Amino acid sequence: MRRCRDDVTAGPAAPLVSLTAVALVGLAIAAGAVTQRVTGIGFALTASPLLVLLLGPFAGVVLANVFGVAVAVLVLAATWRHVQWRRGLLLMIPALVAIVPGAWVARTLPAAWLEIIIGTMVLAALALVLARPELSPLRGRGGAATAGAISGFMNVTAGVGGPIMAAYAIGSRWPQASFAATFQFYTIAVNASSVLAKGSPQVAAPAYLAGAVGLACGLAAGQLLARHVTSAQARRFVVAIAVTGGAVTLGRGILHVVTG
Repeated sequence: MRRCRDDVTAGPAAPLVSLTAVALVGLAIAAGAVTQRVTGIGFALTASPLLVLLLGPFAGVVLANVFGVAVAVLVLAATWRHVQWRRGLLLMIPALVAIVPGAWVARTLPAAWLEIIIGTMVLAALALVLARPELSPLRGRGGAATAGAISGFMNVTAGVGGPIMAAYAIGSRWPQASFAATFQFYTIAVNASSVLAKGSPQVAAPAYLAGAVGLACGLAAGQLLARHVTSAQARRFVVAIAVTGGAVTLGRGILHVVTG
């Protein structure tokens, strides 16, 4: 795997690129695109682990941000009629503001403890909205602004902005079709801001090409699957993705603390 990472992250002058590594980059992005098209969220959660393993934590996350913008733009093009633009702005603006202190916290506090705190917060919020949605604080305009700010903060500190948005959607009884479409508008701004802040990753050109092919194939497959998935089923997938995101973040933080 080390050899794959060196090949894929090599500069343009590298004579060879591992075919296996390039294929895995395309596969990771295809899987993320399918998930995003069917449920509206989950691209980063699905694609990032393998991209980070192949490319390292910086290049892997930034490449996920780059293709996260691309997949959101394309999904938005297919679902824009369902977008609630004002609600999207109410989520997006606090998220962009929260990215600034979030970036400072990410540089200051130990990453492992941040992941533990964020994973616990996500799971607690999901447990509350699933068990007693009427008690959820993530409702109304204030709830939307709060969810947006928390999501932006979590996105820049741990790369898991989607799960708290899912908790908001459940707690506010936001219809799945509108949530999935509006989330694309939101995530374009947040991921684009992350890419601008971090810069473009030094990844070999074939990896970008494989990612583009994977993106196209994943969206095509997701489009076909979406026709056979009801709103209720898609919402259950959203909950599963959100719970998985919270659990993985918490578990990763605990593992880092235990292993030092």
